[in-house]
Amino acid sequence: MRFGRLARSAAVLAAVPVAVTGLAVTPAAAHGTLGDPISRIAACYAEGPETPQSEMCVRLVEENGTQPLYDWHEVNLANADGRHREIIPDGQLCSAGRDKYSALDNPGDWASTAVTPLPSGADYTFEYTAAVPHAGYIEYYVTTDDWDPSTPLTWDELEPEPFAIDDQPVAENGTYTMTARLPEKSGEHLIYTIWQRTDSPEAFYTCSDVTFGGTNATVMPAAQTEAFDVDLTVYEDLDHDHAATTADSEGAGTADTASDGHGAHAAGEEALASTGTAVTALFATAIALMAAGAGALHLSRRRRGLV
Repeated sequence: MRFGRLARSAAVLAAVPVAVTGLAVTPAAAHGTLGDPISRIAACYAEGPETPQSEMCVRLVEENGTQPLYDWHEVNLANADGRHREIIPDGQLCSAGRDKYSALDNPGDWASTAVTPLPSGADYTFEYTAAVPHAGYIEYYVTTDDWDPSTPLTWDELEPEPFAIDDQPVAENGTYTMTARLPEKSGEHLIYTIWQRTDSPEAFYTCSDVTFGGTNATVMPAAQTEAFDVDLTVYEDLDHDHAATTADSEGAGTADTASDGHGAHAAGEEALASTGTAVTALFATAIALMAAGAGALHLSRRRRGLV
C-alpha cells in the first residue's frame, strides 16, 4: 500500500518534467519539397517569410503566420503509409489536410513555372530538395484537362496515374534529380508530388503551379527560383524518424505541433536538436533523483514501522 502510494506520487512528479519537456522541445522536422518546378511553399519562402511580396504569399502569412514558411520542408503526414486518398480530404491536397498549411489550398494567382514550349511533351529535369534524404519513391501527378484552378484541388482533378515515378532515388548535394517526359498538356496546370518513404509510413506532399507553353500566366522569375537555395547542412545531425503529425479519429493527420515564435526555423534546427538533448538529460537526472528520494522515503517509513 505504502509503495503503491509512493509510486503514484512519483508518477505525478514525473509528469511535471514530461510536460515541461513537451513544451520546450518541438520535434525536429526537416525533409523536403519540390524545388523545380518550385512548389507553392518554396516560392513563398524564397520571397522571404517576414516580407512576402506576391498576393498569395501575403495571404498565406496572414492566414497561417510565418512559421509554415520556415518549415517549408515538412508538409507531411507521419502515418500516411500510401493511404493518401483515404486520409487527405478533397480540397486539402496542397496542405496535406494540415491546418498549419491551410493557405496552400487557396486558389488564386500563384506564380507558376513555365515547364516547356508548345507542343508539350518535352523532357524536363525535376529537382526535389531533400533537407533530409530518405529511402522511398516520388510520384508526379498532373491535373486533368477539366481542372478548375478557381477552386481547391480535389483528387478527381488529378490524372489517375502518375506521369513519372522516381523510385528509390539517390540524393546528390541534397537534391533528388530526375529527367522525365512531361504529359501532353497546355496552359495552366498543377503538378502534385507525393514522396512516400519506404523506411517509415511518413509521406510528403507538394503543389507546384506550372504553365505548359503559355505566355499569359504569371511565370516564376528565374531569380526567384534560384532564391530557393537553403543551407542543408543544418539538418545533418537531426533525428529523422519523428512524428510531426498524429492521426485523428478519421485517420487524417491534423494534430500540428504548436510553435511559440520561430523555434523550428531552418537556421535554428541544429540548436533546437541540441536543446532537446540537454533537456532530455535534465529530465533523466530529475527522474533518477526522484526515484532515489522515493526509495529513501520508503525505507525510512519501513524503519519507523519496525520500531
